[in-house]
Amino acid sequence: MQNYGLLWTDPDGTPQASAGRYDKRSAKHRRTELKAVGCTRVEIVPVRPGEVPEPVS
Repeated sequence: MQNYGLLWTDPDGTPQASAGRYDKRSAKHRRTELKAVGCTRVEIVPVRPGEVPEPVS
């Protein structure tokens, strides 16, 4: 099973990354939630077990 993480930019401009892993459906749901609160550049990225995505500055 492939796991996914999320990268986004907060409304104040701070780059963020998810610490948890999601399945594809859950990642899409979380992406929708982040966009609803004003986050931008929301990306779903594949992650390997034990890997945490790094925020892009």
